[in-house]
Amino acid sequence: MTPDTAAVSVSVADSAEVMASVDDDGRTERLVIADISREDAWISMRMTDAASLSDWQ
Repeated sequence: MTPDTAAVSVSVADSAEVMASVDDDGRTERLVIADISREDAWISMRMTDAASLSDWQ
């Protein structure tokens, strides 16, 4: 599967509003990251697959 990606101009990036949330449906917790200023601009992954903050440092 090829990801659906596109280049983003600086002016668009400056007006982006990105948020993250943990969604729990009772079976699986998922990390959701979304640009709420654009349609269909989000990703999600199982929390077990997400990197911890200490891994990012």
